[in-house]
Amino acid sequence: MDPTHRRPEEYGRDNDSFGEGTSRRQPSRDSSPSSQLRSSRGGPITADFGQQTPQQARVVRLISGDYLLTVNPVDGSEVELCPPGEHPDLPVRRTAAERTDRERATAPPVPPGPPASQPPLLERAEERERLARLLARGRSVRVTGPAGTGRTALLNAVAADCADLAPDGVVRLSGYKRTATDLLYGLFEAVHDARLHRPDRAGLLEKVRSIGAVVVLDDLEFGGAALEELLDATPECAFLFATTPDVAAPTPDSHIEEVFLAGLGRSSSIDLLEQVVERPLTEEEANWAGDLWFESEGLPLRFVQAGALLRQRDILRTDPDAFGGLDARPAEAPFGHDEEIDGVHIPLPSLGEGAAPAALLASRLSGSARDTLRFAVALGGEVPHQAHLPALVGDTHADAALGELAGCGLLSPAGARYRLAAGVLVQLEAAGYGEDSIDRARTAAQHYAWWAGHPSVTPVRVTAEADAVIAAMAQLVPGDGAGQTSVAVLLARSASPAFAAGLHWGAWEKALRIGQEAARIAGEVAEEAYFHHELGVLALCTGNPDRARAELETAIGMRGVLADKAGAVAGRRALALVADRSGGPLPGGPVPVGDDMPAPWYEEPVPSPVGPAEAVTQALPRPYEDVTAVIPRQSAPAAASGARGGRFGALGGPRRKLAAAGTGVLLAAVLGTVVALGMSSGDGDAQRNPGVTTEEPAGRDDSEDGAPADGPTDGWTPGDTTSSGSAETPAPSGSQPTPGVSGTPSMGATGPSGTPSSDTPSSDKPSSGKPTESSGPTESSTPTKPSSPSPTPTETDSPDPTDSATQTPPTSPNTSDSANGPSSSPSAAASADSSPTVA
Repeated sequence: MDPTHRRPEEYGRDNDSFGEGTSRRQPSRDSSPSSQLRSSRGGPITADFGQQTPQQARVVRLISGDYLLTVNPVDGSEVELCPPGEHPDLPVRRTAAERTDRERATAPPVPPGPPASQPPLLERAEERERLARLLARGRSVRVTGPAGTGRTALLNAVAADCADLAPDGVVRLSGYKRTATDLLYGLFEAVHDARLHRPDRAGLLEKVRSIGAVVVLDDLEFGGAALEELLDATPECAFLFATTPDVAAPTPDSHIEEVFLAGLGRSSSIDLLEQVVERPLTEEEANWAGDLWFESEGLPLRFVQAGALLRQRDILRTDPDAFGGLDARPAEAPFGHDEEIDGVHIPLPSLGEGAAPAALLASRLSGSARDTLRFAVALGGEVPHQAHLPALVGDTHADAALGELAGCGLLSPAGARYRLAAGVLVQLEAAGYGEDSIDRARTAAQHYAWWAGHPSVTPVRVTAEADAVIAAMAQLVPGDGAGQTSVAVLLARSASPAFAAGLHWGAWEKALRIGQEAARIAGEVAEEAYFHHELGVLALCTGNPDRARAELETAIGMRGVLADKAGAVAGRRALALVADRSGGPLPGGPVPVGDDMPAPWYEEPVPSPVGPAEAVTQALPRPYEDVTAVIPRQSAPAAASGARGGRFGALGGPRRKLAAAGTGVLLAAVLGTVVALGMSSGDGDAQRNPGVTTEEPAGRDDSEDGAPADGPTDGWTPGDTTSSGSAETPAPSGSQPTPGVSGTPSMGATGPSGTPSSDTPSSDKPSSGKPTESSGPTESSTPTKPSSPSPTPTETDSPDPTDSATQTPPTSPNTSDSANGPSSSPSAAASADSSPTVA
């Protein structure tokens, strides 16, 4: 096999087992002896019908600036600050031999078959000399010309002339679907050897600023400010750009020289056609070439394709059945309307077929080559690598189709790969090659998903096929067919870790964006959360904390809904790192269900007129004011309108987690129930014991009013108005009872709280304020034991604001009622209970 071709086992296939790579399946360790079978020859055969041994996941650890990034295809990427011992060595400049080897490895693969002759560079000597002279003086030049004018051939010739001008030699880059940042990292990797190390923006600018090389950049797709940024970052480099006229022009301050390429002249076009055909042209062919030159404006690509048409015509003149005969050709590309295959004379193609020859050329190719063109049309012009063609087309020799297409001028190089030449895609679509493009794109996506996720495939090889992989995903999103978006999700899930590990972060971001959109359309919430998490990690590593915070919060919210605790923890770790590096507040998200968090306690509940549950909700602190809020119950129409907000309308926002909100509501309900029970028990105590309230405990020691601290309560019955039921309570020694106060309050003369009624004057005489000596208890008084003891109120440490009113005895009953008010009645009742009663 050609050494430039990779062997089948390098793409996850071998001769023994398809799709298992070079490793064979081993029997399970826990296979019992009964599972050992005997073959006809007596040898043991392990019957392993159980679970297959899982393939090892490809986990890559790389350094990105100050971060250590662990790319895990299974659980998602993890990022952390790089530990002190993990910092990489300084990048080392490549030698001239290493740069040559790298350039050879990144070049497009040589098509199989006999080597095709390279067409000469005609009418470009003046431009070639001028470009080399400008680059030798350190000037940057921009070559502009239509597609097919030979810009790539001119750049290759100038690069060979300038090989020894700069200390870092000549660096070849492709601007096809690349940004300025991608090109800066490509320049860094071409000059420096830094494996698994991607410097941050500051480190990148520091390294590329010292690079002195001639940078040959083909297929540039941007200009203006982006081009100015590229030039400012590399002051020691001289650039040779090649672009089309539709690309934005550079700024006037960039000082870039402009060189415009036009088509070839008539004589040079005929000379090029003779070089491709490898024989002199007849007079009829020369006239036909002149008409083609006028129609195509002298584009060299059209004459290369016209030369392929003439070669096919020569083959038909000697062998009419070489391409399957006239009847075997597809109807979309007829060779001619009046031709006759007689082995002697075959008319030339029409002028329209010569100006747009893609359909006619394809009709005379092999079936594998035509299928390859259909896959290329389905992928938007991207041609799969030749090693993938046998699996896609279904032909073991389909890799030879690449040589057929390149020999006909239907392909053009694009970096390390091939794509359809300019104008070929439109011509093939008009000929009907794109009718089944969706089905073929789905087939390619399924193949790439299997291949990119195989452990034997290195990230470098997946990165080289990035354009075709992304094109396959883009063709399926958005898709109307069943399962199209799911296939795109699978491909993005398999290829994005390889792009990250291969340091092609531009393709990594594109794959994540397409995968996130496909997962949203397909309704795969878990995969959408994964893509949001990866986008957050990517934004953090590229220095965009705001974007990282938004993506990570979205991923955490989705994983909280799915009860994915491990994924939510990984997201919160990355979010904490974002807050730490950006200088903002640390994320104060609610603790997930299952984690312990001490509940705050307030001794004094806040009264609320709406109810005990709402009072507890208002009294609870809110340590996460920016994250969680207690939302009142919505009415039915509001709830219905909120439910119609979308699939993820219940999330509300990245900061409001449903699990934490439910925990908060449950906690508020429990505490509300406890407080409600406490309030109901307090009301029952007040009804059973009117003289004792929770505002002033009965056991409080008040030395100023002379009342005992602890008085016996036995013998006192609420509502007892008879004097025979009352008992004289002995007072402790050293205490002075207050005369004139009845020991048993009458419910008929007093209110519920023990306060004398305003209608019936009190028969007790007002106290003079002087304490009297107690005569002690009488012998005939026997305490009466109540049937059910009343509960003792709980003591509180807060002083009663009514103590000052109860310390001063009233001068008259009316004055006492008006001065003390309802708050003084419990104190008087307590004193009455503790003083002896005179019979």
